Amino acid sequence: MTGFSMPNMPVAIDPQKAMQEMANWQMKFGALQANLRGLQDETNGVTARECVYQQDKVRLYRYAGEGNRKSPPILISYALVNRPHMMDIEAEKSLIRSLTKRGHDIYLIDWGYPDPADRVLSLGDFIFGYIDDCVDEVRRLTRSDAVNLLGVCQGGCFSLCYAAANPEKVANLTVMVTPVDFQTPDNLLTKWAMHADVDQAVQAFGNIPGDVLNVSYVSLKPFQLNVQKYLALLDIGDDPEAVRSFMRMEQWIFDSPDQAGACYGEFTRKFHQENQLVQDALSIDGVQIRLDRLTMPVLNIYARDDHLVPPAASKALASKVGTKDYQELEFPGGHIGIYVSGKSQKLVSPAISDWLIARN
Repeated sequence: MTGFSMPNMPVAIDPQKAMQEMANWQMKFGALQANLRGLQDETNGVTARECVYQQDKVRLYRYAGEGNRKSPPILISYALVNRPHMMDIEAEKSLIRSLTKRGHDIYLIDWGYPDPADRVLSLGDFIFGYIDDCVDEVRRLTRSDAVNLLGVCQGGCFSLCYAAANPEKVANLTVMVTPVDFQTPDNLLTKWAMHADVDQAVQAFGNIPGDVLNVSYVSLKPFQLNVQKYLALLDIGDDPEAVRSFMRMEQWIFDSPDQAGACYGEFTRKFHQENQLVQDALSIDGVQIRLDRLTMPVLNIYARDDHLVPPAASKALASKVGTKDYQELEFPGGHIGIYVSGKSQKLVSPAISDWLIARN
């Protein structure tokens, strides 16, 4: 075997051009530093809200609709792994604000930050405990027989389970970027989760640290999420609002609550490793979860370029529900862009509002 050697090729460097590029980078870096110094902590969203109910770490917030109420209230069930203000992160990129402007009362479940005392909380505690209590509170406050439930990602899985077990309390069900078949060939997250010893992790940590999970998610697209986006930051460093927008996203990404150990272990085993939801083999606290018990209208919104929840994982819901009033909406973007992009404000918010009003 012979070694490989590069041919002797002269490299032409223009000293003047190189100096100019270095000067440009220094100017960009200086502008970025100046704009970073003026930033403030922004972790609660931008739309006015009030806490109307609380239990343990959980808070239920209300965002009042503007003008006449257009439909029964919308209750949002977000995922456990990140903070729900992603849906209200900026005034012009807020799904919540867009829906309130259309006259919808919005209620949002904020799961809070689990501490060691919460390590024993199970799937049933979240789905049949906290969600059910919040549904009943919204029904009481609004004198409604049923609510419009909107589930996001893992919160969408919770919403599917809840609605299947309590169809009389859910008027209409919307799920966004929600996995149903967890073992599609392109599901990178499940490929990672399949090899996780969740029992050992829960025994070691109690609650699973949010930072540990964040590393796992970032590792699915390491160059784009670890290198590329920070290089791109220099190009917007002289734009104060663009820098603020970037850092709001960074705050959200790394503001990851720890996961209640028992719930994390149960979710990983039953959903990722055993794929019980799509097989109608799921039992939570003795309650059999069958998706054909979803007899209310269902709107399933998925993202075409989602690397965490591939479209096929979400679209599997179509053949499982028990309702004939089932619709899908494909968003031309990714898992996060479905909330914070200009396309989202033009496509997703109006679609949800129109769909609900048509079924009021």
